[in-house]
Amino acid sequence: MHALLKKEFGFSQCEIKRIDGYDNANYIVKNGGISYVFKTYNYNKELLAILEAENEALLYLNTEEHDKFPKPIPFISGESIKVLTIQKRSTICRMLSFIDGEFLGDSNPTERLFYSLGTFLAELNLKLQYFDSYVFKARQWEWDLQYFQLNKKYIEDISEPHDRSIVHYFFKQYEQHVLPVLPLLRKQVIHNDANEWNVLLKNETISGIIDFGDLAHSHLINEIAIAITYACYDKEDPLKWAPIILKAYHKIIPIKEIEISILYYLIAARLCTSVCNSAHTKKIDPANNYATSSEKNAWKMLHKWLRINPLKFENISREIIGLTTVKTSSVSKKVSERHQYISPILSLSYEKPIAMSQSAFQYMYDSYGNTYLDAYNNIPHVGHSHPTVVAAGQEQMNRLNTNTRYLYDLLPGYAAKLLSKFPTTLNKVFFVNSGSAASDLAIRLARAHTQHHTVMTMEHGYHGNTQMAIDISDYKFNNPKGQGQKDWVLKTKIPDTYNGKFKKDNAGELYATEAISQIEALNEPLAAFIAEPIVGCGGQVPLASGYLKKIYPAIRKQGGVCISDEVQTGFGRLGDHFWGFEGQEVIPDIVIIGKPMGNGHPMGAVITTQEIADSFGNGVEFFSSFGGNPVSCATGIAVLDVIENEKLQENAKIVGEHYKALFKKLQKKYDCIGDVRGNGLFLGIEIIDGDTQKPHQELAHYIKNQLRQKYILISTDGPYDNVLKTKPPLCFTKQNAEEVVRTIEDIISKRSN
Repeated sequence: MHALLKKEFGFSQCEIKRIDGYDNANYIVKNGGISYVFKTYNYNKELLAILEAENEALLYLNTEEHDKFPKPIPFISGESIKVLTIQKRSTICRMLSFIDGEFLGDSNPTERLFYSLGTFLAELNLKLQYFDSYVFKARQWEWDLQYFQLNKKYIEDISEPHDRSIVHYFFKQYEQHVLPVLPLLRKQVIHNDANEWNVLLKNETISGIIDFGDLAHSHLINEIAIAITYACYDKEDPLKWAPIILKAYHKIIPIKEIEISILYYLIAARLCTSVCNSAHTKKIDPANNYATSSEKNAWKMLHKWLRINPLKFENISREIIGLTTVKTSSVSKKVSERHQYISPILSLSYEKPIAMSQSAFQYMYDSYGNTYLDAYNNIPHVGHSHPTVVAAGQEQMNRLNTNTRYLYDLLPGYAAKLLSKFPTTLNKVFFVNSGSAASDLAIRLARAHTQHHTVMTMEHGYHGNTQMAIDISDYKFNNPKGQGQKDWVLKTKIPDTYNGKFKKDNAGELYATEAISQIEALNEPLAAFIAEPIVGCGGQVPLASGYLKKIYPAIRKQGGVCISDEVQTGFGRLGDHFWGFEGQEVIPDIVIIGKPMGNGHPMGAVITTQEIADSFGNGVEFFSSFGGNPVSCATGIAVLDVIENEKLQENAKIVGEHYKALFKKLQKKYDCIGDVRGNGLFLGIEIIDGDTQKPHQELAHYIKNQLRQKYILISTDGPYDNVLKTKPPLCFTKQNAEEVVRTIEDIISKRSN
């Protein structure tokens, strides 16, 4: 190397130090008290053209400025770049001046410094707006945000499945929000990599920028997106620092409204670009620590970014540069508009209803910029807007959607995949489009098979909104406004070991014995017995241990069939088991499923035995216009795949146990918590009056609504509406659980004082 530098540059006695590079070899060279940067690259024709264009840009910038940007140092022969043979390999070589200064990454953040960064970049972009290069216009690569989608091929290199899903989610957001407006955005040559190790400062002021290797003819707003990403990705509160950069940049180059509208998604895209390329580099070159140095911070900010409502970031950005914020009508007006067309009988949650606009995984975004942690909604089972599920539905809808009177492979394919989750005796499935329709159909199946009419149902049970489902739902028919119990319905006591009369270890058997006595007193056999493994509307009450194991044989003995309603408890939510009935060590004759199977897409199904299906098949034809359609099947398969690939049942168990333990610990501190029950991510917390031990509905509602005010969603249920119920998406984390319990403790503590 010494001989080469002497021959090509006339450096006689120089010091050489190797420094890190992304995919090339770089050296700090000191000669005659002056420092330089010598850069070498494996030769290829396209790279040579890019480096020549980069040198042109640097020479252009250095006609007016000195010591802010690296300057190409000519070889003795006069060229600014040459192809030399080094160790028998064709190598592109160039020498640049060394720019002195402290790295932004080594400094303490201040408002003055961040304002200076915005100013510096705007001034740089002003200079570059008149620099033209066909090479940069032709360049298409992964680190240019206009070609963000080129990074899709690296997503599968990300090792953690849920992290992959977050990246997939932001790709979809980019496609939805950014791609349509790209033709409307300003373009020019930009630096394209203002990261903390390329930006230099002196005396709390940005003094220079190095590494022009990412120069791109791209959208101007990308310069800001990239700078904000790297300036904020190690900060606890990115929203504190990003506006400072924006304000300074805008003062010199006014940012357009359309650019602000997509900035949130461009920042997310840069973070995703970083983690995708880090994952790929780790796969092909595990020893390259330089290429993965920013990975930890990028993931940290990406998870924070997911929790930030896009509207909040947009409005903060708009406000700081003097644009009017995006506004929507008030909640009261939205309620009024709703009731103009929708009956108030369709109720709203919370004393102050929430107007929602978007959602992602365990977070929901309202129309005013707030983000809510969703500890309540069990319908988006694998997470709100899960990209795998969304893509499956979109792609299939774009291909074929019809009814089951035609042959398509998705129907038997999904049926087989779904039935593989059940015991082998449950081998036939009827698809419908809601849990309510499934409940209705299950009773029809039971009656067709047994030729009996009476149905035994559980106290406080709920099975849907069809007339049949209401007739078998004590939660509905026993309501003061309900229709009352039909003469063909037999209601049995809920086997509740907290509020019920039996609390011993053998409570399940004792409750079952009472129920069997009711059956024996009937004048005719039962057609069916239906129950949820954990009675949700009853206050998240798990059936007492051993209850179903004793009662199921008695039902079958007198000719009836056993139905398990798994609409809320199925698909791994309970952690230890995929289905709730497994925890009772029984196998039903009919299983009802719904809600979670489509992650919000309207789906339901009845799973049963060959024998029962044959009995039903002797009657009038069964048909559902939407049950089992191709889009539903594709969606259902995607949900099962996500549960498996992201190990969400295991997550429900691990996080659920932690969550429950936190509530148990809280129970010991506060006598208003009477019981903590449930399994996995399906928990109930009974709120009582500590003195009287009676249900405390008012306090439960207070906690629920205070949580809502603190942007956490939980609901109440139970006969006295005093049970906090939490059944979040299965991607819920331990940190989420800790936040919920910590906030509840804060609410109770302040209320007690």
